[in-house]
Amino acid sequence: MISSDVIRGYNDTIILSLLLDGESYGYEISKKIRQLSEEKYIMKETTLYSAFTRLEKNGYIYSFYKDETFGKRRTYYRITPEGLAYYREKCEEWLVTKEVVNTFIKELW
Repeated sequence: MISSDVIRGYNDTIILSLLLDGESYGYEISKKIRQLSEEKYIMKETTLYSAFTRLEKNGYIYSFYKDETFGKRRTYYRITPEGLAYYREKCEEWLVTKEVVNTFIKELW
């Protein structure tokens, strides 16, 4: 399992990456993160919804309601053009970050 401290700076990027495929809602995004990481990263609900709030405040996503089959209203999220630009910036930043960290990682086993 990955420590949340290690990945914290990329939670927004992870969420935006999943929204590239289309609109989604919180539980579905949480489930995809868990599945795609093969259970190595589980984003806490409070972390997820804090990220939604921050991303929406910054104009990177917007939310809207949809009624589900059984009448329960869900909040869906969709990435904006500004969100796509931010996602691209964070991906470039990640490549540099990975390069720097890899410089200092030594295999000791």
